[in-house]
Amino acid sequence: MLRRFFLSAALVMAGWATSVQANDADVAAIQAEITKNHDRAIARLQEWIRHPAIAAEDHGFPDGAERMAALLREVGFQQTEIVATDGKPGVFATLDASAEKTVGMYFMYDVKQFDPAEWTSPPLEAAIIDRPGVGKVMIGRGAVNQKGPESAFLAAIDAFRTAGKKLPVNIVLIAEGEEEIGSPHIAQLVLKPHVKEALAKCIGVWMPHATQGLDGAVTVNLGAKGVVEVELTASGAKWGRGPMRDVHSSFKSMVDSPVWRLVQALDTLVTEDGNTVAIDGWFENVRPLLPEEKAMIAEASRKLTERQFKVGAATTKWIDDLPFLAALERYVSQPTANIEGIYGGYTGPGGKTVLPHKASAKLDFRLVPNQTAEEAVTKLKAHLAKRGFGDIDVNFTGGYGPTATKADEPMIQKQLAVLKRSGVEAVLWPRLAGSYPGFVFTDAPLNLAAGHFGLGHGGGAHAPDEFFVIESANPKVRGYDGMTLSFVEYLYELAK
Repeated sequence: MLRRFFLSAALVMAGWATSVQANDADVAAIQAEITKNHDRAIARLQEWIRHPAIAAEDHGFPDGAERMAALLREVGFQQTEIVATDGKPGVFATLDASAEKTVGMYFMYDVKQFDPAEWTSPPLEAAIIDRPGVGKVMIGRGAVNQKGPESAFLAAIDAFRTAGKKLPVNIVLIAEGEEEIGSPHIAQLVLKPHVKEALAKCIGVWMPHATQGLDGAVTVNLGAKGVVEVELTASGAKWGRGPMRDVHSSFKSMVDSPVWRLVQALDTLVTEDGNTVAIDGWFENVRPLLPEEKAMIAEASRKLTERQFKVGAATTKWIDDLPFLAALERYVSQPTANIEGIYGGYTGPGGKTVLPHKASAKLDFRLVPNQTAEEAVTKLKAHLAKRGFGDIDVNFTGGYGPTATKADEPMIQKQLAVLKRSGVEAVLWPRLAGSYPGFVFTDAPLNLAAGHFGLGHGGGAHAPDEFFVIESANPKVRGYDGMTLSFVEYLYELAK
């Protein structure tokens, strides 16, 4: 079990030695501060996890934004501002180091909902436990998505501060509180004139992220799929048929069912096996994989571990029993239609013999290059109307299009340089199958490169027992202090 960074020699033995082109004494001083500040940094993360902001439940606001701003001030950001939007407030902050280059940072301070009954450790306790084969991990909602990586970045900035060393770059940071509901107001934050003006000076924008797999390998993502979240509702009142309120199920012999209507409408959205979107015109703008993307995936398939992917997906088989390479190509290239949950009527213990008057389903659609969120919602509504389901209410709750950054962008090349020096095998990857609102940076008017970076590991995002590695049992995988150091390395590299 690796404990902490006590000596630079320990870093070398773990393959973590830094050769960034900075004053050796400065680097040594910052490394020493990371070790000295460890307990305080962990306590900061635990305290943050214990105060969640959950946009879907309107819980933890405006406290979440105020707490985010306070954390930034604590580590040395000179200017912080809570920015109002039509939804939850965002945070805009700057750290002026009088450096030649300025780097943009994207944070989210909100987290997903949780059911404590599904967790083996209370989701807001932020307990540190031993996880066999992994090491000491922190269990908690937001531990890996994204408070763990973000707090490690704050620890890196704090280490510069307590060591009395200037950052090699200036930082412009924006943090939103609605990422987990599809970032419906992110543009209102980023494109406010003074925020946009600050971001326009940046060489790119990146997000702290735990990029290492259990084997220590790192995937360098060149973008992400877009996402659309909607809620479909069938009701007797809107349909003009079925009950206007829940009634005895004996009436089903002569009264229509809104629940069955919803099920029938959902069935038209996908092919018979449920695996391909069947909405009219859905694929007309979808861009197929480019030759270089196919080559990238083929190379990745030789380096990635299929078993690790299956453990992450909690499955033993891929769609259509596809071989690993074909499954990876589908993973990157295919838009999806997913039912997150269906609800309506009675779902408690035993039966209730009721005919419900309303039912709803929450869905998400992942989007690939050349699709847009607006196009997706328009086509969904048109598809339902064409098939006689125009009465079903389609509530668009959030979403955005995909994002992409080229592999030759300096921001990406500098990630590869840091990884190479650290002896970490990097896999270039066309795009995350998940989503984040990078479009607001990569699209006009900013047109900036964007990416993710951070050596470290975690898992269980959006699920019970979400965790983040604090002390790694695998010398190839960095723990919390190792991730903090990786951010120091990257900041020096970005300054070149």
